[in-house]
Amino acid sequence: MLHIVNKSHAQTSSLQSCLRFAKAGHAVLLIEDAIYAATTAGAAGSGVAAAMADIKVYALQPDVDARGMAGKLMAGITAVDYAGFVDLVTEHPNNQSWL
Repeated sequence: MLHIVNKSHAQTSSLQSCLRFAKAGHAVLLIEDAIYAATTAGAAGSGVAAAMADIKVYALQPDVDARGMAGKLMAGITAVDYAGFVDLVTEHPNNQSWL
């Protein structure tokens, strides 16, 4: 399953809910303001760092760039472009958007 999160962990509890639901083998794609949880400053407090033991975490590169966070992603988080976003959706027939 692919989980797509678009809100910052500082704004809503969507990311925390997503991480509680995600199981081993699932993937999480952070887009829009959710990318802050993928930064070295935000990953520990957001729960992303701990979750990476079981799930694969991606961040949408155009959103990372737009927020001035290029080069600040935590090690182990994979940045993807829009084509990569499409690839993730096709690789995971089930997806859940967390609003």
